[in-house]
Amino acid sequence: MHEGMLLPELDEESAPFFAYAAAGELRVQRCASCGTRRVPPRPMCHVCTSTDVEWELLSGRGRVWSFAIPHPPLLPAYAEVAPYNVVVVEAEEDPTIRFVGNLVLSADGPLDEVDPSSIRIGEAVRVVFSSPVDDGQGAVVLPRWVRDA
Repeated sequence: MHEGMLLPELDEESAPFFAYAAAGELRVQRCASCGTRRVPPRPMCHVCTSTDVEWELLSGRGRVWSFAIPHPPLLPAYAEVAPYNVVVVEAEEDPTIRFVGNLVLSADGPLDEVDPSSIRIGEAVRVVFSSPVDDGQGAVVLPRWVRDA
């Protein structure tokens, strides 16, 4: 991973997601009252307004729903690896749950290691987790995606 990458700011709602990622688990927030899954995590259910929360373990499998290929000009840490991919992955358990990340060949592979012209909408992927990445504000483990053969 490169220095200068933008990392998520952890707050009361998002911190559990990254704690589970550090344990190698892809979990989503779910309303304990009505069962509605929500990504990104929020303090209240948008369906029933409950503040009761649980974290549901997902399989980590999904499909590429969309993707983009950023090109310079970008922030310096990203410009050096451009062009690279940013994928939107729909979860196998619920296609309305979508995650944004990168398609890589290995958990700690560089952002530009997958040929962007080879990415296909609908292709099967599965989650992998990076080594801890530290931006000086604290380390986080990032979910990333590899092709699911």
